[in-house]
Amino acid sequence: MRKERTRGAGLFLAGLVLMGGGKDVDAAFRWLTAKAGGGHVVVVRASGTDAYNPYILKLGARSVETLIIKTPEESRDPQTLDKIRHADALWIAGGDQWNYIGTWGPSPVREALQSLIDRGVPFGGTSAGLAVLGQYAFTAEKDSITSAQALADPYHERVAIGADFLRIPILEGILTDSHFVTRDRMGRLLVFLSRILMDHDVSDARAIAIDERTAALVEPTGAVSIVGESAVYFLRAATKPQICRAGTPLTVSRIAVYRARAGAEFDLRKWSGTGGTAYELSVENGVVRSTQPGGSAY
Repeated sequence: MRKERTRGAGLFLAGLVLMGGGKDVDAAFRWLTAKAGGGHVVVVRASGTDAYNPYILKLGARSVETLIIKTPEESRDPQTLDKIRHADALWIAGGDQWNYIGTWGPSPVREALQSLIDRGVPFGGTSAGLAVLGQYAFTAEKDSITSAQALADPYHERVAIGADFLRIPILEGILTDSHFVTRDRMGRLLVFLSRILMDHDVSDARAIAIDERTAALVEPTGAVSIVGESAVYFLRAATKPQICRAGTPLTVSRIAVYRARAGAEFDLRKWSGTGGTAYELSVENGVVRSTQPGGSAY
């Protein structure tokens, strides 16, 4: 069973799994259940089934329960809230992040999830469940948006960015994104970072973007290791865009990127890594430019 932690220990969660969607990464769930002492894992979602239960049981959990919370009424159910609060590890499944932010955001479910974070309970999410973990989130309130659409108009109505659904201190100032390379989301992420710089009182904006079948495992110290088949991208924008306004293609310069694959490491506190590849991106009149040989954004 998990040892009790005092309030404030959530500054450094016992373990945090950031997964990019698609096929789940077995090694990441083994790591999460080990961080939970092989205890009871609670999966929360707003749609789907309890298919995670047998899968996570095989990977080290003593028991698993899935809570499908689809309505505001269900998000206030005392039994549901009690089950969340007694989890030894918590997993947010994929789906539509607006179902989470729009339905759970103003409800006791969000408060129950936050109580686990404040106690340092191992935590994680995939796809939409990853998207809601950072301080900043693409909310998908008005549906998704492609890179081409966002780059052409950074203030398109679908570029909907929210903040503080959950407060995970190690992810402060960070936006988390999923299905990254598979769905060609680099362009829109550059827009998201530009919008954060324009619309919030911050000096830089950061992101962790993860491709499918890949996960970042975050230790209490902020040290990150990568598992899976593809890559994790760590981005930092420290200069406000030259052009970022409605109806006009984006122009922004010198966004630092660090690409890390399995075997590479990254330190969230120092924002630097080893074993990966560093390069820069810029956007000129809506067109992404890269310093990599061949000009790839990825």
